[in-house]
Amino acid sequence: MIGIIGAMEEEVAVLKQEMNIQEVCEYASMQFCKGTLCGKQVVIVRSGIGKVNAGICAQILADKFAVDVLINTGIAGSLDAAIDIGDMVISTDLVEHDMDATIFGDPLGQVPRMDTFSFPADAELIKKAVAANEEANPDIKTFTGRIVSGDQFVSSSEVKEKLVKNFQAKCTEMEGAAIAHVAYLNKISCVIIRAISDKADNSATMDYPTFEKRAIEHSVRLVRNLLPRI
Repeated sequence: MIGIIGAMEEEVAVLKQEMNIQEVCEYASMQFCKGTLCGKQVVIVRSGIGKVNAGICAQILADKFAVDVLINTGIAGSLDAAIDIGDMVISTDLVEHDMDATIFGDPLGQVPRMDTFSFPADAELIKKAVAANEEANPDIKTFTGRIVSGDQFVSSSEVKEKLVKNFQAKCTEMEGAAIAHVAYLNKISCVIIRAISDKADNSATMDYPTFEKRAIEHSVRLVRNLLPRI
């Protein structure tokens, strides 16, 4: 079973329209649509925005639906000058950038007393997602690398520079690391897919509405192409 999470309804609406829905369940005020899409058994759900919502959602998919793959699709702000609005980032690993226990000697982003600094994506899923995006969206570039997540919409050049310096990440958003964290603890394969909607700087609020729709379209095409490969 494959779990597909989007933070916002816009990120999963098209996929839900295209799937054959066999069952709809509600847990933690989230609606889980179970059925088939592109020949695969899937559960598609809107988690809501932020790390807590995303973590709860991922754990429900593990507990109630026994998913063995988690895909999180959505949009993000670029942290790399080479990555333009519209391009796609596939996670290699994820870090919670707003986790700060540095006073105890931990590096910024380290969850205290965990045996890992970052939460890895599945190597095979990364390869398949890259191939799927290159085929489905040949007009944009595909990047792989670290994604950082925090309960913060990054729209300041100063904050952006700190994230680049501290984490060498490709993009920043608000859910992926929480989902990867849950996947790590439950030993579930996962990959986080992010279409770039803004530059995570002083232009972010201006860019966002303009490019959100196009970014979501790219994500939907990627997922559609990825599922038959899993």
